[in-house]
Amino acid sequence: MKIHHLRNATMVIETHNKVILVDPMLGKKGTAGPSFTLFRYKPKRNPILDLPINAMEIVKKTTHCLITHVHPDHLDKEAEKFLKSKNIPVICSFKDKKTLLKRRLNITQVINYWETSEFLGGTIEGIPAVHGYGFIAKPMGAVMGVYIRLPNEKTMYISSDTIYTDDVHKVLSEYKPEISIVASGRAQLDLFQPLLMKMEDIVTFVKNSPGKVIANHLEAVNHCPITRKQLTDELSRQGLIEKTLIPEDGQVMIFN
Repeated sequence: MKIHHLRNATMVIETHNKVILVDPMLGKKGTAGPSFTLFRYKPKRNPILDLPINAMEIVKKTTHCLITHVHPDHLDKEAEKFLKSKNIPVICSFKDKKTLLKRRLNITQVINYWETSEFLGGTIEGIPAVHGYGFIAKPMGAVMGVYIRLPNEKTMYISSDTIYTDDVHKVLSEYKPEISIVASGRAQLDLFQPLLMKMEDIVTFVKNSPGKVIANHLEAVNHCPITRKQLTDELSRQGLIEKTLIPEDGQVMIFN
């Protein structure tokens, strides 16, 4: 298996003859939408940097697309245009089906929470996610993590945009994924608490993960203050850096 980290939460999973595009934000710098903050962090149009040069080479090989939720930093207009032009089969949460059908995407599979269904010769299961601490989670809307088993590949948990919850803990401790992907930027709007795990919860996630952890959602949108260096320093201090991958944009990770 190859996992290509492209930018933010956008990645490509290569497995056998399948190429799975996850949470695509494919537009140029500043084209996905306005700044997510006005005063807490410096206002900048998102994304705050371009895709790596080699990104579209692998994106164009896409055979399937997995969308965990419909925020513009996980599905932008350029990604929608690409998916429609190629009529790419899209897998999404039951919560997002109606919205994505209205956008004329080719929805071929809908995932439910805690229900296992067939997926590319293996299985996929929806995992609840809570997009923020306290009040802010409700207006942020529905998000779904996924647990994936593919033939002759390591099991994978994509947490998507979530804080650390009992459901997250259940997957890590009971399902024991060999690869876990955690959104690590600690996104926060001008008001209310963070939308993603705080540093101490990222540390807990890594501690409780039985296999390798990939940290993404870093340094690509203006409301995510945690940097790769800060995360590296903290995980090193906690003795956890050896089990964590913090990829640069465009980096390819190979798992045998």
